[in-house]
Amino acid sequence: MQAEVKWIEDLKFVGKTDKNQEITMASGDSTYFSPMEMVLMAAGGCSSVDVVDGLKEAGQAVTACNAKLTTERRETAPRIFTQVNIHFEVSGDNLDPEIVAKVAADSLEKYCSVCLMLGKGIEMTHSWEII
Repeated sequence: MQAEVKWIEDLKFVGKTDKNQEITMASGDSTYFSPMEMVLMAAGGCSSVDVVDGLKEAGQAVTACNAKLTTERRETAPRIFTQVNIHFEVSGDNLDPEIVAKVAADSLEKYCSVCLMLGKGIEMTHSWEII
């Protein structure tokens, strides 16, 4: 995996992956994602993959998964996350609450690369509900 980030102007940058996909990010400009927002969305995306995949592997008929992330950050630089909670809202036919709880926990504790990297320095928590 490779990526490149190119400075455009002010505090605006374009990130490009080795798949030739691009995204614009900026600090202090609400028009674009900030790098920290991208980290947060990466944690939500990575953990959601684990939850959906885990539910499917367990034979659960999952039809939707929505991850809502909330954070706390330090007030001073570096303004790192000090706490992240991922709340999973899952829907499906006759979902087993015990399986939902297990796959959500397993994502943060065993499988999600992004969450495991973040969890080394911050408090990572999760919650879930069946909608």
